[in-house]
Amino acid sequence: MNMARSSYSSNLISIFVACTILCWPLLPAAAADFPLADKILVEKGKRKLHLLLNGEAFKTYDIALGVVPNGDKVREGDQKTPEGVYRMDKRNPDSDYFLSIHISYPNRQERQEAKRSGVNPGGQIMIHGQPNEPNYSAAYYRKEDWTNGCIAVSNSDMIDIWLMTPNNVPIEIVP
Repeated sequence: MNMARSSYSSNLISIFVACTILCWPLLPAAAADFPLADKILVEKGKRKLHLLLNGEAFKTYDIALGVVPNGDKVREGDQKTPEGVYRMDKRNPDSDYFLSIHISYPNRQERQEAKRSGVNPGGQIMIHGQPNEPNYSAAYYRKEDWTNGCIAVSNSDMIDIWLMTPNNVPIEIVP
Protein backbone atom coordinates (compact mmCIF):
# COMPACT_ATOMS: atom_id res chain seq x y z
CA MET A 1 0.00 0.00 0.00
CA ASN A 2 2.77 2.46 0.90
CA MET A 3 4.55 1.72 -2.37
CA ALA A 4 1.33 2.38 -4.28
CA ARG A 5 0.71 5.62 -2.40
CA SER A 6 4.33 6.72 -2.92
CA SER A 7 4.10 5.97 -6.63
CA TYR A 8 0.74 7.74 -6.82
CA SER A 9 2.11 10.84 -5.04
CA SER A 10 5.20 10.87 -7.24
CA ASN A 11 3.04 10.59 -10.35
CA LEU A 12 0.79 13.47 -9.22
CA ILE A 13 3.79 15.69 -8.58
CA SER A 14 5.31 14.81 -11.95
CA ILE A 15 2.01 15.55 -13.71
CA PHE A 16 1.66 18.88 -11.87
CA VAL A 17 5.18 19.98 -12.75
CA ALA A 18 4.85 18.87 -16.40
CA CYS A 19 1.51 20.64 -16.80
CA THR A 20 2.88 23.80 -15.19
CA ILE A 21 5.89 23.87 -17.49
CA LEU A 22 3.95 22.98 -20.65
CA CYS A 23 0.96 25.22 -19.97
CA TRP A 24 2.85 28.27 -18.69
CA PRO A 25 3.12 29.94 -22.12
CA LEU A 26 -0.62 29.43 -22.66
CA LEU A 27 -1.75 31.19 -19.47
CA PRO A 28 -3.57 34.50 -19.89
CA ALA A 29 -1.30 37.53 -19.53
CA ALA A 30 -2.80 38.48 -16.15
CA ALA A 31 -2.01 35.06 -14.65
CA ALA A 32 1.49 34.99 -16.12
CA ASP A 33 2.25 38.47 -14.81
CA PHE A 34 2.28 37.67 -11.09
CA PRO A 35 5.49 38.88 -9.45
CA LEU A 36 8.71 36.91 -9.28
CA ALA A 37 10.65 37.33 -6.07
CA ASP A 38 14.08 38.92 -6.29
CA LYS A 39 14.87 37.71 -2.74
CA ILE A 40 13.53 35.38 -0.06
CA LEU A 41 13.69 36.34 3.61
CA VAL A 42 13.21 33.71 6.32
CA GLU A 43 12.63 34.86 9.89
CA LYS A 44 13.24 31.78 12.00
CA GLY A 45 11.97 33.27 15.26
CA LYS A 46 8.69 34.36 13.69
CA ARG A 47 8.40 31.13 11.60
CA LYS A 48 7.80 33.22 8.46
CA LEU A 49 9.09 33.08 4.89
CA HIS A 50 8.66 36.25 2.80
CA LEU A 51 8.90 36.58 -0.96
CA LEU A 52 10.36 40.02 -1.65
CA LEU A 53 10.38 42.28 -4.67
CA ASN A 54 12.39 45.49 -4.51
CA GLY A 55 12.75 45.08 -0.75
CA GLU A 56 9.01 44.70 -0.08
CA ALA A 57 7.25 41.48 0.91
CA PHE A 58 4.47 40.55 -1.50
CA LYS A 59 3.74 37.07 -0.06
CA THR A 60 4.33 35.64 3.42
CA TYR A 61 4.09 32.00 4.50
CA ASP A 62 4.12 30.09 7.77
CA ILE A 63 7.04 27.68 8.05
CA ALA A 64 8.36 24.79 10.11
CA LEU A 65 12.07 24.45 10.84
CA GLY A 66 14.50 21.86 12.13
CA VAL A 67 13.50 20.24 15.42
CA VAL A 68 16.26 22.26 17.14
CA PRO A 69 15.31 25.65 15.67
CA ASN A 70 17.36 28.03 17.84
CA GLY A 71 20.88 28.87 16.75
CA ASP A 72 22.84 28.48 13.54
CA LYS A 73 23.57 25.18 11.84
CA VAL A 74 27.12 24.02 12.58
CA ARG A 75 27.23 20.37 11.58
CA GLU A 76 25.32 17.64 9.86
CA GLY A 77 22.76 16.07 12.16
CA ASP A 78 22.38 19.01 14.56
CA GLN A 79 18.82 19.48 13.20
CA LYS A 80 19.25 23.25 13.01
CA THR A 81 18.27 25.46 10.11
CA PRO A 82 21.26 27.52 8.92
CA GLU A 83 21.45 31.29 9.19
CA GLY A 84 23.07 33.46 6.54
CA VAL A 85 22.77 34.48 2.90
CA TYR A 86 22.56 31.73 0.28
CA ARG A 87 21.03 31.02 -3.13
CA MET A 88 18.18 28.74 -4.14
CA ASP A 89 20.29 26.72 -6.55
CA LYS A 90 18.51 23.48 -7.56
CA ARG A 91 14.91 22.31 -7.94
CA ASN A 92 13.67 18.78 -7.37
CA PRO A 93 10.12 17.91 -8.46
CA ASP A 94 10.68 14.26 -7.42
CA SER A 95 11.86 14.65 -3.81
CA ASP A 96 10.52 12.73 -0.81
CA TYR A 97 8.57 15.89 0.01
CA PHE A 98 6.11 17.81 -2.14
CA LEU A 99 8.56 19.69 -4.37
CA SER A 100 11.87 20.98 -3.02
CA ILE A 101 14.31 23.76 -3.80
CA HIS A 102 17.87 23.37 -2.55
CA ILE A 103 19.56 26.11 -0.51
CA SER A 104 23.28 26.60 -1.26
CA TYR A 105 24.33 25.90 2.36
CA PRO A 106 27.18 25.51 3.33
CA ASN A 107 29.11 28.44 1.95
CA ARG A 108 32.92 28.50 1.80
CA GLN A 109 33.33 30.03 5.26
CA GLU A 110 30.95 27.46 6.82
CA ARG A 111 32.87 24.60 5.17
CA GLN A 112 36.17 26.00 6.51
CA GLU A 113 34.75 26.40 10.03
CA ALA A 114 33.40 22.85 9.96
CA LYS A 115 36.77 21.52 8.76
CA ARG A 116 38.58 23.36 11.59
CA SER A 117 36.10 21.85 14.05
CA GLY A 118 36.47 18.38 12.54
CA VAL A 119 32.78 18.05 11.63
CA ASN A 120 30.76 17.63 8.45
CA PRO A 121 28.69 20.80 7.88
CA GLY A 122 25.88 18.91 6.13
CA GLY A 123 24.31 20.28 3.01
CA GLN A 124 20.90 18.93 2.04
CA ILE A 125 19.01 22.01 3.22
CA MET A 126 15.84 22.69 1.23
CA ILE A 127 12.59 24.57 1.18
CA HIS A 128 9.97 21.88 0.66
CA GLY A 129 6.35 20.90 1.13
CA GLN A 130 4.93 18.10 3.25
CA PRO A 131 6.23 14.51 3.22
CA ASN A 132 4.89 12.37 0.40
CA GLU A 133 4.59 9.57 2.98
CA PRO A 134 3.65 11.29 6.25
CA ASN A 135 4.38 9.66 9.61
CA TYR A 136 2.24 12.10 11.59
CA SER A 137 -1.08 13.91 11.30
CA ALA A 138 -1.52 16.99 9.12
CA ALA A 139 -2.03 19.01 12.32
CA TYR A 140 1.39 17.95 13.59
CA TYR A 141 3.12 19.19 10.42
CA ARG A 142 1.23 22.53 10.67
CA LYS A 143 2.10 23.18 14.33
CA GLU A 144 5.52 21.65 15.03
CA ASP A 145 9.11 22.15 13.90
CA TRP A 146 9.72 18.76 12.36
CA THR A 147 12.46 18.89 9.70
CA ASN A 148 16.12 17.88 9.98
CA GLY A 149 17.11 21.50 9.28
CA CYS A 150 15.06 22.33 6.20
CA ILE A 151 12.32 24.94 5.84
CA ALA A 152 8.92 23.32 5.35
CA VAL A 153 5.68 24.88 4.12
CA SER A 154 2.25 23.57 3.17
CA ASN A 155 2.00 21.97 -0.27
CA SER A 156 -0.13 24.80 -1.63
CA ASP A 157 2.41 27.34 -0.35
CA MET A 158 5.19 25.29 -1.96
CA ILE A 159 3.45 25.59 -5.33
CA ASP A 160 3.44 29.39 -4.91
CA ILE A 161 7.10 29.48 -3.91
CA TRP A 162 8.05 27.14 -6.78
CA LEU A 163 6.30 29.36 -9.32
CA MET A 164 7.24 32.77 -7.87
CA THR A 165 10.99 32.27 -7.40
CA PRO A 166 13.47 32.22 -10.25
CA ASN A 167 16.53 29.99 -10.22
CA ASN A 168 19.42 31.31 -8.10
CA VAL A 169 17.27 33.80 -6.20
CA PRO A 170 19.07 34.88 -3.00
CA ILE A 171 17.69 33.71 0.32
CA GLU A 172 18.54 35.29 3.65
CA ILE A 173 17.82 33.30 6.80
CA VAL A 174 17.86 35.33 10.02
CA PRO A 175 17.31 34.33 13.65
